[in-house]
Amino acid sequence: MAIYLLKRILHLFPVLFILSIVVFFIIYLIPGDPASVMLGDGASPEIVEQLREQMGLNTPLYLQYVHWMSDVLHGNLGNSYFMKKSVTETIIERLGPTLSLAILAEIIAVIIAIPVGIFAAVRHGSAADKTVTAFSLFGITVPGFLLSLFLMLIFSVELKWLPVAGYKPLSAGLWEHLRHLILPAVALGVVHSAFLARITRSSMLEILNAGFIKTARSKGVKERSVIYKHALRNAFIPILTIIGQSFGSLIAGATVTETIFNIPGLGQLLVNSVQRRDYAVIQGAVLFVAFLTVMINLLVDLLYAVIDPRIRLNR
Repeated sequence: MAIYLLKRILHLFPVLFILSIVVFFIIYLIPGDPASVMLGDGASPEIVEQLREQMGLNTPLYLQYVHWMSDVLHGNLGNSYFMKKSVTETIIERLGPTLSLAILAEIIAVIIAIPVGIFAAVRHGSAADKTVTAFSLFGITVPGFLLSLFLMLIFSVELKWLPVAGYKPLSAGLWEHLRHLILPAVALGVVHSAFLARITRSSMLEILNAGFIKTARSKGVKERSVIYKHALRNAFIPILTIIGQSFGSLIAGATVTETIFNIPGLGQLLVNSVQRRDYAVIQGAVLFVAFLTVMINLLVDLLYAVIDPRIRLNR
């Protein structure tokens, strides 16, 4: 396991290196000079040149990348031109709301998707199975922002059960914290549960038709034990993969939901930074989210061996 972990960590370096190059050159994909774009059309040439000097834009591009990457490796993601503080500090401040939203949305997605997927697989070809398939297709195609607005209209505007928008930290109390996260988490979780339910159904169907399941049934093993002890455990590898990938996408894709519900997370930070052309924050936040996603995928790989010891032996 230790050797495998070392190999996987070594394999991450080329990925992170390529990601850092892509993230760094994001600002140069936008037409115009970055300093001019940040200051606007009304800025004098002297002020623009002063900002260019301050941002190090007068040096060759490869040197800019080397200096930036050197700072990143020392934990310095730069400073926000507009917020007047370090990007690292800004990301840490915004990370809590995004993680809380992503974790709650993932819990909701798993609670919905896995039982529904198992139910559909066990009743393959029935009306219930077709209903679950239709739900999956609907959930995959429905836009997340539309579901967010629909939930907001029903539970906040009409029923007045939950806040329309806003965020309360955990320090304000667990219930207050959850009340402000329930609607956005449901909006995210339901959309992701549709795809997860489909994968669960497909994976369970494949295992339920396997020879060892038929053998277990012929020996008189109880159906509940066949489904949950034998079939689900063997079907859980692709399910776990999708859970890990969806959690990464929940963190990266919470931009619209956080904007709609006014949650001060990384998604809202990115939207605001793009609007005001705060390039240091954009680069730092995108790189951090990419790094977090890569680390989640690594953790999922390590969990494979916990679920199925045969994987550990093969490694």
